[in-house]
Amino acid sequence: MNLLLVDDDIFVTTALKTILEMDPELHVTATGSSGSEAIKLFRRWQPDVLLMDIRMKEMNGLEASKKILEEFPDAKILLLTTFSDDDYIVKALRIGTRGYLLKQDYDHIIPAIKAVFMGQTVFGSEIMQRLPQLLNKKPGFDRERYDISEKELAIIQGVAEGLSNREIAEALYLGEGTVRNYLSTILNKLNLRDRTQLAVFYLTATSN
Repeated sequence: MNLLLVDDDIFVTTALKTILEMDPELHVTATGSSGSEAIKLFRRWQPDVLLMDIRMKEMNGLEASKKILEEFPDAKILLLTTFSDDDYIVKALRIGTRGYLLKQDYDHIIPAIKAVFMGQTVFGSEIMQRLPQLLNKKPGFDRERYDISEKELAIIQGVAEGLSNREIAEALYLGEGTVRNYLSTILNKLNLRDRTQLAVFYLTATSN
């Protein structure tokens, strides 16, 4: 798997490159130090996954991600930062990046890269715990726009709040199997893969 690594701190890029290439499946094709450089390097190498810092001089990682995704809609971008900032999280989701991790969450970086490569959306454990709080800050969900029924919306909200199928079933007075069937239908309607992507979809749809 070919990776592009972008961070304006050379010590971070050097350390991350060393850590990542300890895994025989990963190869850092190129490194950069700014958002504008990330765009140029992505065009040149078109890596499997771009691992990029958010706070950088000249052009930050969010701006670079937006431009890259406009040109390469299928780009798989995983953002790294030392700041667990609500505004950053929401912007990253709205742009369409595939993940947001804290740099200090070293143990999860390699699994996150592999998950993103496989098409999943990932977050660090600390950020996942804050998604329900972010969801509650957002305006209502336009279910008609997505052909979602009231019952389906209630199930989506349960998923976004971190509830299990059993907990959702108990809250809505449904059978657990019925909830699973609803979830399968919802994921098909929205062309999503899993519960995490569904929670992210709900957050981004209600942050517009």
